[in-house]
Amino acid sequence: MTAYLVLGSIGLLLVLLIHGKISPAILFSTWAGAYYLFGLVPEKVYLSAFTNSALATLILLMLVSLALERTPILDKLSTMLFRGGKAVSAVFRLSLVAAVFSAFLNNTAVVGAFLGVVTKQRLIAPSKVLIPLSYASLFGGIITLVGTSTNLVVNSFTVSAGLPALGMFQFAWVGLPTALICILVLSLTSRLLPDNRTADDISSSQRYFLEAQVQQDSPLAGRTIEQNRLRRLDGLYLVEILREGRLISPVNPEEVLLAGDVLIFSGETEKVQALKQFDGLAVFGTDVPELLHSNLVEAVISNESELANRTLRDVDFRTMFDAGVVGIRRGDRQLRGQLGQITLHVGDALLLAVGPDFKQHRNIDRNFHVLDDTLQRPVLNTLQSTLAMSGFAVVILLSALEIAPLFSGLLVLLAALLITKILTLSELRRRFPFELMIIIASALSVAHALDASGAADLIASVMRSAFDAYGVMGAFVGVYLITMLLTELITNNAAAALAFPIALSTAKAFGVDPTPFIMAIAYGASACFLFPFGYQTHLMVYSPGRYRVKDFFRVGLPIAIVYSLCILILVPIVFPF
Repeated sequence: MTAYLVLGSIGLLLVLLIHGKISPAILFSTWAGAYYLFGLVPEKVYLSAFTNSALATLILLMLVSLALERTPILDKLSTMLFRGGKAVSAVFRLSLVAAVFSAFLNNTAVVGAFLGVVTKQRLIAPSKVLIPLSYASLFGGIITLVGTSTNLVVNSFTVSAGLPALGMFQFAWVGLPTALICILVLSLTSRLLPDNRTADDISSSQRYFLEAQVQQDSPLAGRTIEQNRLRRLDGLYLVEILREGRLISPVNPEEVLLAGDVLIFSGETEKVQALKQFDGLAVFGTDVPELLHSNLVEAVISNESELANRTLRDVDFRTMFDAGVVGIRRGDRQLRGQLGQITLHVGDALLLAVGPDFKQHRNIDRNFHVLDDTLQRPVLNTLQSTLAMSGFAVVILLSALEIAPLFSGLLVLLAALLITKILTLSELRRRFPFELMIIIASALSVAHALDASGAADLIASVMRSAFDAYGVMGAFVGVYLITMLLTELITNNAAAALAFPIALSTAKAFGVDPTPFIMAIAYGASACFLFPFGYQTHLMVYSPGRYRVKDFFRVGLPIAIVYSLCILILVPIVFPF
């Protein structure tokens, strides 16, 4: 009975994760706490999950990566990748470079480093290369243990299960040929991506819907659109009026404006300054008029942002960032209406009118990927970059040669970065991955409950019955496909957490070496190609590329097929049952 109750609770957890309204950190910690309170997870196991050595290694790696992502190497390389103006060759070069760096650096940082350059260059449509950039970061991640957090998460489960830790380059035997084959296929299939440039985009910034409100004492109130000269703005077009919850569209030139009306303009971003000529017309978010004289900056909400799943009215945006929001875009959709009441998502692009202190705010890099080279945070100088990169290379080499544990090397490197002031304690506090730590530690307890209650064995017996006619290979394929499906529906780390105990129990049920099943989880959890919502780098490129969901599916489907065939063929050869 306990096994069925745990299975039912896991089903509810999965539904809530797919729904996406509640943070995975809250969900996993709630489930882990409940299992502890009901006696399914002993106190020692519950507490030891937070001190798991593989989890501690992951945290150290992410902290060290804060310095590595500030090196100017990727910025210098990016200017060389688009020479020639041919999309296929540019995609190949960019994918290859992104994959190489993603094998060792945080893939979010790699995509973030290229995002601004790719978006601003005019030789090739950004929509032709941004999805390949995100996919390539996944390809690179499956080459090494440190290539993606998912590999380290799987390693933490492996260590917790009492099995030998995964090696630094153990993933490369399958990951490297898979990455190379997929990059070649990706270069060809990138032709299927749309060219989302328009004539206006090539000569100016991308378009947004801008929102402005008629104030109570505005001279605009009581006069028609025509009388107020609101139909003759250069580059801005009045498309709708929101009045007391009612939308007026299209707008008649004889429509009389009322105080409180929200005017919605479609226009070019640099033309928003034209609205400052109208007394009593407040552009949303720019309650301080001088912001309209400031620089306009486009920024993408990051996966670490505290703005995610909140509205602009929920936060004091002006104080937090010295900026006002004048437009929001999600994918290819320009959001309009009451912008302050729109729930923001990771990957949304915001058009900001920024004040002079915007780039001085220390929370910018945590909340945004800024698509403006002049406002990026300071990069490391040559000496600092050399120290950081060479130190990281030594740590990886010592770990690969089994001379020094990865944890010890990263700990020494982090201390050196702090001593040399390449990193600061304040930066570590701002960017400490609390949510990821809670998710993984709680997931270890959830996995223990699945195993201890017999729920994982119950699933394994079902797997054995379903695939008995096909043998262990059929079960292996089943575990991989389950993991791949989960990573499309929920986050990659959550998918690995839920699939791992199933894989381990299935291997035990067949009486075979669990290693190929463990690798199937690692590779399957990185197989997120069909939809943009399962992986943070996909969300990063979603709005800058002005994509639709079907764009990911169109290019991602052949990649998913080729990727899966490579994994399913190579893993049993390299890691026999």
